[in-house]
Amino acid sequence: MEKFVVSARKYRPTGFEQVVGQEHITTTLQNAIDQNHLAQALLFCGPRGVGKTTCARIVARKINGFDEESSANALNIYELDAASNNSVEDIRNLIDQVRYPSQQGKFKVYIIDEVHMLSNQAFNAFLKTLEEPPPYAIFILATTEKHKVIPTILSRCQIYDFNRIQIEDMVRHLQKIADREDIKAEQEALTLIAQKADGALRDALSIFDLIVTFSADRQVTYQETIQNLHVLDYDYYFQIVDLLQEQKLPQVLLVLDDILRQGFDGHNFVVGLNEHLRNVLVCKDSATLPLLQVSDTVRSRYQQQAERTPLSFLLTAMNLAGQCDLQYKNSKNQRLHVELALIKMAYIESAVQLAQQKTTPESDKKKVNVLVPDSPEADTTKPENSDRPPPSGMQGTSVGQLQSTVRIPKLGQTLPKSSSNGNGHTAETIEVVEPETIVMEPPADQAFSLDALREVWQEFVDERRQAKKEIEYQLLNRSVNVEEDGVTIPLTFISPIQEDQFNAVRAELLQRLRRQLNNFQINITTKIEREDRNRRPYTPSEKLNYLSEKYPLLRELTQRMGLDPDY
Repeated sequence: MEKFVVSARKYRPTGFEQVVGQEHITTTLQNAIDQNHLAQALLFCGPRGVGKTTCARIVARKINGFDEESSANALNIYELDAASNNSVEDIRNLIDQVRYPSQQGKFKVYIIDEVHMLSNQAFNAFLKTLEEPPPYAIFILATTEKHKVIPTILSRCQIYDFNRIQIEDMVRHLQKIADREDIKAEQEALTLIAQKADGALRDALSIFDLIVTFSADRQVTYQETIQNLHVLDYDYYFQIVDLLQEQKLPQVLLVLDDILRQGFDGHNFVVGLNEHLRNVLVCKDSATLPLLQVSDTVRSRYQQQAERTPLSFLLTAMNLAGQCDLQYKNSKNQRLHVELALIKMAYIESAVQLAQQKTTPESDKKKVNVLVPDSPEADTTKPENSDRPPPSGMQGTSVGQLQSTVRIPKLGQTLPKSSSNGNGHTAETIEVVEPETIVMEPPADQAFSLDALREVWQEFVDERRQAKKEIEYQLLNRSVNVEEDGVTIPLTFISPIQEDQFNAVRAELLQRLRRQLNNFQINITTKIEREDRNRRPYTPSEKLNYLSEKYPLLRELTQRMGLDPDY
């Protein structure tokens, strides 16, 4: 039985021309090798699975002239995993090996993977050798987290930034592998695998092997892929958006229930729905269509839905989905939270239409057509233009349909009757204008007695005490009077602080008094009268003022001598 080799190893590139999606890196390295301008310290940084280690091995073979099967690779190419060899002693052992020149080939190449895992002491021990290595030694450092590499290391290396591999490049590479392995693969399935890989070709190849193993007949289909990867189908999102625009809320909730019953998480559904709405929005303009990275079949479906979906619906629905995404983790009932977001989306169009109706200018006249059935009691008097035929295309209009210009009269105005239209109904012409404004006079204010005022006041004060608001109770628990005008209540406070505390409840107190006494002219005025306290002087300044009133020369003496009583 032949031993199985995963695609990531079986189809690992052996030359720069086979590297996927990193043309800016491979071109630079190839030119540097051809022109003999290769630096002695290289740093390859970028996401996982984009070809950093692969390019390092290709560089090592190219500069030594080795092929893939050459046995000299083991003597000239050293690979060190910094994740498990990150101490100072490991770097010292590496430095000791660098002292000896290569036995075969021109260069000894040291590939240090995950170099950001080295400790600070190991980095410092590596600085001198990295800056001035022997002429036969080349160091290639690879890392996924460049920001964790100390600046002194970065300054000694020539840095190459690897990009995430695009979905189109991954799909083409997967299709080539499928053709070599005699596997039938659907374009939608390969696109979904590339999207799931998130820019890492190694992950895409691993998923591809998984789907091929899952399939019994060596076919990679879209349905088997979404089933194996547990990915929500596009059809659900297309269906939900159509139902939301048609305001079919029960069907939307049933589709959501079906999705949750299949084991999908509500949060992932909301994120996927927002991404689907974004894709529909992208298809609204042909200029942004390249931003949609899906297969041609799915792209056509997005374009069709974008044509029948208003822009206002998309923007509002994306806003609602974004809010649902942010608040999902904090929600106690997460399913209800998602359902409420869908309910709001279902009535977006109704809300937009209602807002447009409210913003219609008042001067605009609305013209509608009304048909009423003939009756024996109807007035048969015809206006002068009653014999005029109806406009073209309006013949045969049934009851309730729009036919001729209708004007709604002002209040009290009679409606002119027109003749029958031949179908047993009478068309009436009424002009739609805004009705005359009716000014409602407010009820007259009623006089009230002082006893009634004090009763309502005391009731409000007792409520303050029951609510355990002692400060307000102490402030308002007093006997009140009314000035000569019969509506003004004067209050006196001893400090601005008391006045501010009263202003906090002034509006609530006035509303209670006006409503229960049936008089909206009631007002409360406040003033501050500081309390005159007869007490003995206490502070040095008070004592000086007290004595200066009795002996005026004392004040002059303190001023001449520059004395400060508080010092």
